[in-house]
Amino acid sequence: MLTIRTKQIILISAVVLLVAFLFTRDIKGLVKAKEETTAAPAAGPMQAEAAEINIDQVSTVGKNLVGSAVAKDITTLENEFKTADGNKKFSLAASLAKKWDAVDQPVPSALYLEMVAQQEKTLDSWLAAGEKLMKAFDNSRDTTLLQPLLQKANASYSAAVALDSTNLEAKTGLGITIVNGMGMPMQGIAMLMDVVKKDPKNLKANMSLGIFAIKSGQFDKAIARFNDIIAIKASPDAYFYLATAYESLGKNKEAIDAYLQSKKLAGNLTLSKFIDRKVAELQEKI
Repeated sequence: MLTIRTKQIILISAVVLLVAFLFTRDIKGLVKAKEETTAAPAAGPMQAEAAEINIDQVSTVGKNLVGSAVAKDITTLENEFKTADGNKKFSLAASLAKKWDAVDQPVPSALYLEMVAQQEKTLDSWLAAGEKLMKAFDNSRDTTLLQPLLQKANASYSAAVALDSTNLEAKTGLGITIVNGMGMPMQGIAMLMDVVKKDPKNLKANMSLGIFAIKSGQFDKAIARFNDIIAIKASPDAYFYLATAYESLGKNKEAIDAYLQSKKLAGNLTLSKFIDRKVAELQEKI
């Protein structure tokens, strides 16, 4: 029988590694060392005020991560943006958002999309900004950016809901920001549950509910949720979360099977090596 302390250690380690996998699978390396990963804020209300993000600073960081030719093109667009006004300025903001997105730099891309949304004030623009801001929040390893990014995402989705309270994408995004810290978690859970009630196959809402179940130690609920998700659409991250939940309950055989399915679907060498080590550890416990 696993002790509560052992379960906590397993859960924290697995979730940290999974977060690193999900956040970096399209860039470099699917599994990062624990000390290299920035944890997201614990669920619960955040402070009302958040420091503003300096677009020039995040741009400088981003340019150091992309090729010199791309960085030069972006600098040219940014200089035009700074001197432009009216519709031209927001047209350039949209171009910069696309340019940053093309090189997988979600923070500057999100900030420019937010500017576009603030100008257009349409449902689609708020949804686009909210989605990119959440991606930036998920990917950022700079702890000083997490709170303002989450607040900006919350504001974008709130604006979208205000325009169309029946829009499930807007409600899902808003619920996710609340669960992550922009209010009382159960308020966000209720919103996500309402989305799933209306759209049982909504993957984003179901994934968020499954992840929250793991974070809150409700592993049986997480297993049921991720099995439902896999029945809708199998994915390496859904199997990995399922394996995490099984492992946390000491169901090592089931965890091994789920880890191997994650490995098979991901087809990534780095993740494969991690899962091979994990499977070997679990086999020793059977």
